[in-house]
Amino acid sequence: MKEKLPSVHPSSETKPIVQGALASTWGRVVRRRAFLHGLGAAAAALPTAALFAAEQDPDRDNRPLTRGDAALLRLAAAIELIEADLWQQYNELGGAVDHNDNPNPGNPSYVAALSNLDSDMPQYISDNTDDEISHAAFLNAYLESKGEEPVNLKAFQTLPPSKATGANQNLGRITNLQALNVDTSWYFRYRSTNNPDLGAQFPQLLNIKNQPAIPISDNDTDPNALVPLLQSLPITDPKARRMQAIANTAGLHFAFIEQGGSSLYPILALKATSLEVLRILLSIGGVEIDHFSLWHDKGGNAIAQPLAGPNGLTDPETGLTFPDFNNPVNQHNANLSTSDQAAGSQMFQTNLILPEPVTFLSKDLPPVSIIRPTLARNGGAVTTIQAFIADNLFLGQKDPRFFQTVLGLAAAADEAQRALGS
Repeated sequence: MKEKLPSVHPSSETKPIVQGALASTWGRVVRRRAFLHGLGAAAAALPTAALFAAEQDPDRDNRPLTRGDAALLRLAAAIELIEADLWQQYNELGGAVDHNDNPNPGNPSYVAALSNLDSDMPQYISDNTDDEISHAAFLNAYLESKGEEPVNLKAFQTLPPSKATGANQNLGRITNLQALNVDTSWYFRYRSTNNPDLGAQFPQLLNIKNQPAIPISDNDTDPNALVPLLQSLPITDPKARRMQAIANTAGLHFAFIEQGGSSLYPILALKATSLEVLRILLSIGGVEIDHFSLWHDKGGNAIAQPLAGPNGLTDPETGLTFPDFNNPVNQHNANLSTSDQAAGSQMFQTNLILPEPVTFLSKDLPPVSIIRPTLARNGGAVTTIQAFIADNLFLGQKDPRFFQTVLGLAAAADEAQRALGS
């Protein structure tokens, strides 16, 4: 049985919408302009002339895009708009600077809790946010430069923002970070010597269900009750424990989001016809892999001493506990495969962040350290959108056009084929 990203388990309010969208999407590829009719100019897109006229690469390809290449880039633009939306929320509350490099006060308690994962976390969050905004702007501008329709999701920025200090109350959101179901199977996948593309499956490290990754209100978490630094742990104040648990969830969610891009971009690149489109996908995809490596490291700090404390850190509201997984007492996941169980502490080691070598292509070849999965059935476009839905990232989106749009874009990207000789 092949391993896939999590199945869709949407809430009762979105399940009929999602099922209907999937039913109407699979089996056909919607024509390229159907999703975006009437939505207006692309969000955050730079003027095409300003981006492409001032400085030309001598290897620029002036030919129009194939339908498949346009579908690949349009899906990538949609993913980047979604990521930009969620990262802007993280940045408002926990980042060092805003998009104009002005100091960002954020939510002081949340910033302190994130800094317990790493003192540079606020700067890393700001940098990641800028990266995603630039990716979305570039992809839309490039599409326009080729006479193609850009992607615009602004009509779906309808979800309410967090009410906590630091959140921008004047912007609606595409994504919801206030009740996440975070898939943590990526943690074992990159420590294992088994490849998901060859059938390996991995359990959850933690069962994170309906857990906020950002503070949701000042009543829930006091923005001025600073979380103690590591030297002062264990945290005794309930609101401080709550804030640290929220920050720990964010640290693991960062890695979940970016591991998806790490696999998706190579999968898209394998379908590209134009060498220029291939270059774009590999260049942006390399940054997404860089993001995952960064957040993989910081996510490990959420489940390690001294942050976890001798008895773990428990959210007083949800009961979610972050144990110290470096302690053998906590290394008892019975759902690991026999070979992964034999790997012992390696499967839990919190500072082991580089991909372990796995079998790739054939068991006749030696193991190699790679990004995985890279097969469309395990990490392709529709599977990625399904994983976002299962994450509760779109909880509260009631407009069926949203799911029709993103699933339609994903289906078109999955249907794209490399046209040799074009």
